[in-house]
Amino acid sequence: MFKNVIAKTPGKSYLNGLTTSDLGKPVFEKLLEQHDHYIKALEQCGVAVTHLPASEEFPDSTFVEDAAVLTPDFAVITNPGADSRNGEIIEIEATLKEFYKKIHYIKSPGTLDGGDILQAEDHFYIGISERTNEEGALQLKEILETEGFKATIIPLKQFFHLKTGIAYLGDNRMVVAGEFVDHPAFDSYDKIVIGKEDEYSANCIRVNDYVIIPKGYEETKRKLNEAGYETIELDMSEVQKHDGGLSCLSLRF
Repeated sequence: MFKNVIAKTPGKSYLNGLTTSDLGKPVFEKLLEQHDHYIKALEQCGVAVTHLPASEEFPDSTFVEDAAVLTPDFAVITNPGADSRNGEIIEIEATLKEFYKKIHYIKSPGTLDGGDILQAEDHFYIGISERTNEEGALQLKEILETEGFKATIIPLKQFFHLKTGIAYLGDNRMVVAGEFVDHPAFDSYDKIVIGKEDEYSANCIRVNDYVIIPKGYEETKRKLNEAGYETIELDMSEVQKHDGGLSCLSLRF
């Protein structure tokens, strides 16, 4: 069960943030409305939300997930792979010190984005991507194994971040898309398979009694509901325009 969530209001500078998509320029007012609905959905899930104010100097800082990896007992401050995002960790570190006594750090030349890290019970999966390099992945693996967790490193072939195409729902169940559907690292899990046309919806988040999913993916909603999950749908159009998904917008612990 999650008790706490950290989220951060996007600033106007978000419009000039990093993106690889060709979905058009975000509409700022609509983005703020979508983010507000996201916060309300988290509160509906029964967590206390620490809501950080916008930081105009860091256009991508609303994607707080990339700045840290969290467990119940310790936090890991990452070293984001995009130079323009590295300063985001200062605020996140200060915020996490209110909750954690033990904090580890990823150090250069290692880079690591939290979006490349998936926890399934006592097992962490670490993606190597454009933002997370092998050195960063190995540093995190060593930290996790020292703390009693298992860790598997997975070089990505298709997705931007590991969690772009996979989510863990608990109960030994994974939502998988694309390169993860037949990946041997996930053979031991029960899978909810997402088709090519609905890949964006594979980035969903289980928060206590609910699974939050992006709006507009009826097949994904049906599969989750049939598996026994209660879903909350959120419009994510302006977040998606900058490569963001539901998991990116919060740190959950």
